[in-house]
Amino acid sequence: MDTEFAQVIDHDVTTITCVCGNTVGNEGLIQANSEGIPVYRGSDAPVPAGLAVWPEDEDLYTLCPSCGRVYRDAIIEETGTAPVALQVDVSTGPVAEAIRVHWSLDL
Repeated sequence: MDTEFAQVIDHDVTTITCVCGNTVGNEGLIQANSEGIPVYRGSDAPVPAGLAVWPEDEDLYTLCPSCGRVYRDAIIEETGTAPVALQVDVSTGPVAEAIRVHWSLDL
């Protein structure tokens, strides 16, 4: 299978337009870990159930909650391209639950 690429302006992860057409301002792309689970960056508060801990090494990914495509932020920032790193199921399971928790927190 050929690698799919999202559109991105310069090397800015906030400008991604997912292969499915979703953007940060549309259905809201979400920061995630290497498994596609949305992450939580709170000060001293515990991580809400369902979300992943913010990676200590800042190895972040961007998840499209509409189609499940996941992009690696480091690649985008380094190369200015946004290849799909993996695709996850956003309709059920831990990713779907994490997306629900993420939106309920209004992050």
